Order: sequence, then C-alpha cells, then structure tokens
Amino acid sequence: MLVADLKAMANGMGIAGADSMKKAQLVEAITGLQDRHAQSKSEQSKSEQSKSEQSKSEQPKSEQSKAAQPKVEQPKQNPSRAEKPQQDQPQQDQPQQDQPQQDQPKRDQPQQGKGQQPDKQTKAQSGQGKGQQNNQQKNQGKSGGQAEQGKTQSDNQQNNQNNQSNQPAQGQHDDDDEGRGRNRRRRGRDRDRTRGRGEVDTTVLEDDVLVPAAGILDVLDNYAFVRTSGYLPGPDDVYVSLSMVRKYGMRRGDAVTGQVRQPREGERKEKFNPMVRIETVNGSEPDAARTRPEFEALTAAYPTTWLHLETGSEDLWGRGVDLIAPIGAGSRALVVAPPGAGATSLLASLASSVATTAPSSHLMMVLLDERPEEVAELRGSVRGELIVSTFDRVPADHTVAAELALERAKRLVELGMDVVLLLDGLTRLARAYNTSGHGGGRALPGGLDSTALPPVKQFFGAARRVAEGGSLTIVATATAGEDSILDGVVLEELRSTATTTLRLQAPGPRVDVAASGTRLVERLLEPDAIVARTALRDSVLAEGTTGLVERIRATTSNAELLRLVR
Repeated sequence: MLVADLKAMANGMGIAGADSMKKAQLVEAITGLQDRHAQSKSEQSKSEQSKSEQSKSEQPKSEQSKAAQPKVEQPKQNPSRAEKPQQDQPQQDQPQQDQPQQDQPKRDQPQQGKGQQPDKQTKAQSGQGKGQQNNQQKNQGKSGGQAEQGKTQSDNQQNNQNNQSNQPAQGQHDDDDEGRGRNRRRRGRDRDRTRGRGEVDTTVLEDDVLVPAAGILDVLDNYAFVRTSGYLPGPDDVYVSLSMVRKYGMRRGDAVTGQVRQPREGERKEKFNPMVRIETVNGSEPDAARTRPEFEALTAAYPTTWLHLETGSEDLWGRGVDLIAPIGAGSRALVVAPPGAGATSLLASLASSVATTAPSSHLMMVLLDERPEEVAELRGSVRGELIVSTFDRVPADHTVAAELALERAKRLVELGMDVVLLLDGLTRLARAYNTSGHGGGRALPGGLDSTALPPVKQFFGAARRVAEGGSLTIVATATAGEDSILDGVVLEELRSTATTTLRLQAPGPRVDVAASGTRLVERLLEPDAIVARTALRDSVLAEGTTGLVERIRATTSNAELLRLVR
C-alpha cells in the first residue's frame, strides 16, 4: 500500500502521530494495534462460549479499525489448502463465536495438523510474529468461502476488507524499492491494456529524449515501419502504430519525418523505437495527407508529352531511342534484351539523359539481383534515387524493394509530379516472386507459378499519364533468351502491355529497328517528324542493324541526321 493509504488507515484506527510516521512505523503501529485487538476479542469469545451454547451471533465490530471481521462458518471437514500456517499463535486464540462448542474439536483438529507446515505463499511471513493474526483471519475468510457455495455478498465484502487490512502486515517484510518496482510494473501493465494490443505509448513527458527520424513508410498487415536506411528493412527502422497511420491518412511509400522517443529509464528496450510525433508527410503538414486523391482513382490517359533523351552527339543510346522508339511522359516502355546486349548500360544512359533534359521529373532507378560492383559504379553516376537489392540478398528482399519503390512513385504522382522509374528488370522480379511465393497456382512452362505473374504485370501496368496532372513513366528491362523457357513465358505476358518497345541485339549497342517502335506515336510527334523517322527506318532496314549506329556517329544531332534522310 502507499504511504498515504497507510496514514489514512492509521488515523481511522485512532493512532496518534500517524501523519509524521514513515512507512515502516505505520505498518508496525497498525499491526500492533490489530494484534492487541485480536487477543482481547479472543478472550471475550472464550468467556461467552463457557456461559452458553448458541448458534451464530453477530460478529463484534472493532471501534478502532475500519476492517470488520468476517463470519466464519467452518464445515466439518479439513480446511482448504489456501489456509496459511499459524506457528506462533495458539489455537485457543482463534475466534469461536460462529461455531457451536461441540464443533470445536472437529474444527481445531485439522488446524493443529497443518499448523506446522509452511505454505509457499507466506514463506516471507512465516518467521515473523507480527501480522499473523491478520493472516489467520484472512485465511479463515478464504476457507469459509471455499466451503460454502451460498456465501452472501456481505461476507465477500468483509473478506475483501480483511485482505486490505492484511496488506500493511505483508508489506512490512518487503523492501520499499521492490514495492515501488512492483507498482511501476503494475502501472505499465495497466497502460498496455488501455492502449490495446499492438499499440505503443506515444505519450511524451518532459524528461523524454526525442530524436529526429525520417524515411519511407512501409505499411504491412499488422504494423508499419519507417525505413530509415533505404527501401529495405534495417536495424535502425522506426516503428509506427497503425492508429497513427490511420489518424493522418498515411499510405505505403510516404516520406515521413518525425520524432522518436528513446526508451525511458526502467523500460524494456524494444527492438525498434516508436515514433511518437509526426512532423511532415511528403514535405507537407500531416493533416494535408488525408485529403489527397488515391492513385488508383486518378484517370489514366495516353502520353502526349515527348520525353527528350538526346543530350549530345556522343549520346548513342539517347539519340537512338529518340529516333526509333520515342518515349512519352507516362509511357510503359519495355526494353527486350538478350544477355550481353547492354540493357543495364542503356538504363544508366537514360538516367543521365532524364536528369539533364527533364530536371523537374523525379528519377528513380531500381536494380534487382544485381552485382555489387556494378551498383557501386552506378551510385556515382545516377542523379536520382537508386534502390538496390543485390544478388546476395534473399528473393523476398527483391520484391519488397520493388514494391516499396513503386508505392513511393505513386505517392509522388498523387501530388501532381512527373516520375520516371527505371527497373532492371521485370524477369528478375518474376523469378523473385516465383521463389519467395507460397505457390498454389497453376504451374506454367519453365516451372513458373501462375501466381508470380500478376504482381509483375501490376508493377508494369502502373505506368500512366494522369489526366488530373502528373505522370509515371516506367522503363523496364526483360530478358529474351532461347535457353530459358521461364524468360520466354514472362516476356510473352508483358509484350502486349507495353506502349513502347525497344529490342536490343547482342553485342551492344545495337537496336533491332524492325522489332522496336512506339504505339500512337502521332500523339507525341509532329507529322513531319513522323515522316522523317519512317524514312530513316526504311533506309536502316535496307542497310542492316549497324547502319543506325554509323549514322548517329557521323552526325552531331538527330535534327541533322533527319535532314539528311529527307
């Protein structure tokens, strides 16, 4: 019990000077007064039993204590195991007013048999002289409650009062620090119950240590995290409660900044520190995130803005794509390449071109199952976000990185931005889903599970121009190899979904002009530009695949090359 409760109890019992006593003095004074009262009451009970044998009478109430003694109706059988030993108190001191005298031997006999046996629940109190009478009264109340099924509500209340009166005697043998520790743990358990399962304590106290944190929000089934080290799970990630996610209308892929509370003194250190305060969502106030539209609800439209990739006379890849397969803002471009054709080099060149010709666009490059050496070279050249999951990681990491990168791109499009996402590649993503998935679908040729294809098609199908403003352009590679049946199945599923197709030939850089092109190119280019490119295509097909590269190297710009063709 708390010191304030002990002082209130002592004042109610008439103990003088209780307000100035400490906890140990209060406990000793209360238990001493209870012992004296119990002894006087026991002597009075014996004198009444010698005069008359009568049935139950009202229990004498103490004028000095708030706690009334319970009615004890003992059955003619052994007491329950919950009864505690009474080593120092003689049996004749027990109250007998609730039982006829002829029942006295039957009731006392089992008590004498158990009086010398220690109880595990009162091991810390068995060697003390103080507080035994209170324990005896409490045990009798418990034993009587177990023996009788028809015990009244008033008896239960009296038992509760007995238990409360025994608390000071029990607390006498506990160290104050241990008691405070139990109280803190009890308060912690109560706090967890009120918050609900899976929630964290977001209360910020004056002495709490808050540190800033920022990253990409990853919302899973039952919890959410802020990925602070990229798009893959890391040891420094921050936990975010789902209630906070719902409060601000946050979505997977949001860029979140906030405050993280370090563990308080005495608290158990969690694996991930919780975020207790959200400061910004995608660079704006958290409340603004609730009113934004959903990506799936936006109106998809055909691309109408040509995404120029030519940056100079030496830019073979950028100039070649502009001439053979122009890409629009919001296009779904598929780069089909056999091994060794230079698909990754093409994406790196396109990343440099986009950063130069469209600096207002948000550039993202996703590399899956890639070699670490190639990743290290690209980090210094790509002027945008580089999301990587190298080949030494598990396939599930490839899918997580790709999904979170796509969700991040969607959140930016919802804000009206133009996003260019380069992925290498779709075939590797399909293999990752096929390996990390649970299966259960129809087996396709090459050992490909049918459940591995829908996520890949959903990824590629997210590219679009939004009529309300903004666009998501996806340029993704797919492997075309005669040695792999699985690669052929994936390519066949994706071929018809692309709005722009660029087929490479090994060794690179070479473009298969006949198999490359753009659908509805008239929406991107002027009629004169379309006529010039058609003439260039016809002449290149007549000369062979190397004719395009030679013409690009022989001219300083695409405009000069097209004038020569006319």
